[in-house]
Amino acid sequence: MKAIIIGAGIGGMSAAAALKQQGIECEIFEAVKEMKPVGAAISVWSNGVKCMNHLGMGSIMDNLGGPMHKMAYNEGISGATMTQFSLAPLVDEVGERPCPVSRADLQAQMIDWWGRDKVHFGKRLEAVAQTDTSVTATFTDGSTVTGDFMIAADGAHSIAREYVLGHKVERRYAGYVNWNGLVEIDEAIAPADQWTMFVADGKRVSVMPIADNRFYFFFDVPLPLGLPQDRSTVKNDLTGYFQDWAQPVQTLIDAIDPETTNRIEIHDVEPFKPLVKGRVALLGDAGHSTTPDIGQGGCAALEDAVVLGQCFAEEDSIELALAEYNDARVDRVKDLVLKARARCDVTHGYHPETTQAWYDELRSETGEGIMKGLSKTILGGPLG
Repeated sequence: MKAIIIGAGIGGMSAAAALKQQGIECEIFEAVKEMKPVGAAISVWSNGVKCMNHLGMGSIMDNLGGPMHKMAYNEGISGATMTQFSLAPLVDEVGERPCPVSRADLQAQMIDWWGRDKVHFGKRLEAVAQTDTSVTATFTDGSTVTGDFMIAADGAHSIAREYVLGHKVERRYAGYVNWNGLVEIDEAIAPADQWTMFVADGKRVSVMPIADNRFYFFFDVPLPLGLPQDRSTVKNDLTGYFQDWAQPVQTLIDAIDPETTNRIEIHDVEPFKPLVKGRVALLGDAGHSTTPDIGQGGCAALEDAVVLGQCFAEEDSIELALAEYNDARVDRVKDLVLKARARCDVTHGYHPETTQAWYDELRSETGEGIMKGLSKTILGGPLG
């Protein structure tokens, strides 16, 4: 049995690992000639870390994960602490720690774990065709490959998605722009072992510790779609958007390197079904592109891979295994996309009274309520 894997990102590599555990040969095709991840880092919550452990890649998380032991919200303008608490009770409850990691390092180490020389780079999918017994992928360079089935992890702009659904799906602008990157840890910005967020006026500034004494940072600002962007104005832009904010935010802005700072207009895709058409299955962003507001985009792809492997462990028939995968994932990923969308609306002030009520709640939050929500999401995954 041979699987064609489209995409060598987190989803594609984890799918290959899951299928390999079931004795299935995988051939991986990646569109770009050199991996350049969108986004500086990624928050892999405990459900995602469990998946990496299950897939045999837990050591990667040990190498890359930052010491995120606490969580805090600060009022953006005054800098005053709204709530601060240990994440230890959450880790105890769900049985695993969260790991914010460098996205570039995570993808590179997953590819190296598989074998970089066994991944075909520069192969952009153009068309998909299938028979009762096989699937053929055609690439933009005119080459083709045929296998017994296809796992399409070709991202938010997926070509395979249109094939599976029979129509094109438009992405939805979530209403805000995100700037992100990496800086050296500086405790004048935030404690080195804490996920710290500054919030006010529907805007958000966040820092998370990752390996090698670095903070992953991001700034969120509600803005119209399509504004001009230029790396040379990054610091001036952020200084303008956050001109009255607390000194730690100003220190962070001073520390960033515009040349390594990403600016992303955040989108998602309306949840849809099915995720499978015969011998072709969508995985990761191809099947459920989400906003990053609950930190579950990468985790959902890892969950997909684990479930995919479980389905092939239970079924000899490709069609039945993929149908089971579809049934097991479609409601879960819909829930994550919509949960992230709802959190996005609250966080970014789209309904000001609701956002203000959230700020007020944070001032009396002990951490119990936030961790309860995180726990529910984590324990809803395939590994509990």
